[in-house]
Amino acid sequence: MNGKSSNGNKKIVIGIVVLVALIGLFAILYNVFREKPVEGSKSITIEVVNKAEESTKYELKTDAEYLRQAMEEAEGLTFSGTESEYGMMVETVNGEKADYNVDGAYWGFYVNGEYCNNGIDTQPVEDGDVFSIVYTASGE
Repeated sequence: MNGKSSNGNKKIVIGIVVLVALIGLFAILYNVFREKPVEGSKSITIEVVNKAEESTKYELKTDAEYLRQAMEEAEGLTFSGTESEYGMMVETVNGEKADYNVDGAYWGFYVNGEYCNNGIDTQPVEDGDVFSIVYTASGE
């Protein structure tokens, strides 16, 4: 009976070792493939398109890792919103408020023509990026 118990313990130990190895492998893969901010001097453009479809562009050189930092550095660009556990929900840009409760309006964020998959606090900034902040109203 001792041999059977020993084999069972070996299987449990081997199972635990395999599980730990898999967890380590997944952690490595996550770190390799996740979106990463780029450090260093970057040239980017931030374009704001207001409700009247008027465009204002801000060209800047930045060391910002994320969009919010770059927006804070853009001279003349103002924004505010509500802070949450997920970061800032932008409600007002350059004094113009997008009120979803009134007309379904919100500020849409795009990077290089594609809708941002991240909020401004976690959207990485890379050299040459063109960000668009567009007033969007579904009620119109």
